[in-house]
Formats: sequence, C-alpha cells, structure tokens
Amino acid sequence: MADYDNDNVFAKILRGDLPCHKVYEDDAVIAIMDVMPRADGHVLVIPKAPSRNMLDIAPETIAPLFEAVAKLASAVKAAFGAEGVTIQQFNESAGGQVIFHTHVHVLPRFTDVPLKPHTGQMESPEVLALHADKVRAALDA
Repeated sequence: MADYDNDNVFAKILRGDLPCHKVYEDDAVIAIMDVMPRADGHVLVIPKAPSRNMLDIAPETIAPLFEAVAKLASAVKAAFGAEGVTIQQFNESAGGQVIFHTHVHVLPRFTDVPLKPHTGQMESPEVLALHADKVRAALDA
C-alpha cells in the first residue's frame, strides 16, 4: 500500500489550507458538505488522524469516526426529510476511493430517487452553504 500523502485534499482542509462548508467538528473528526454531491445534503465525515483508508486506520480512530457518522446520519435524514440514509466508505482505487484520506459518505435518500452520477461537477457555494445550515440546525435540534 502507498504511503499517506500529507497533501491530499482532506489533509489540506484539516490544516485550513482549503475552504470547506463544515457542519460538525469534535476532537476526532470534522464533517463537511461534499462539493460534488450525489444527493442534496451529501456529507463527508473525516477523521483528523491521518490514514489512507480502513486498511491502515488506527483502531482508536474508528470508534469516534463512526460515532460521528451515526450522529450525522440522523441529522442529515432530519434536515432533508429523507426516508433513509446511505452510508458509503471506499478503500483503494479498485474499491472506488478517489481521495486517499479515510472518509465516510452520508447521503440522504428517498424511495425511487437515484443518486446523481459522480461527474466531477461542483455544487455552487451558495447551495452548499444552505445545505450546511440545514444540517447544523438538525444537529442543534
């Protein structure tokens, strides 16, 4: 397996070198809006500790990561009035991973509404800010 790259996009976000629409933060993780969402309200939960993916993550990082994923799943579902939630996590290129810092996708879902394709099309900052506000409000409720 390749070494961890300290210049991946999530490492840059964690350092404050790149902007993001943050919806949650604690000592172990941040949660941000995905800039190329496959559904309105698509959130990424990212551990602060460096790891490429679940194949090299430290065991003590997993519990706080998935505690936050559960919290964000409930908030995203409530914020968007979703019927369900899809939680995805990809490992290595063959597994669909594109950014090599462990992260978990949380997507609100509705019956018979497919996910948008991952086209690389970025959502507008204004829409992401509105969606972030909705998720933060649901977390505070």
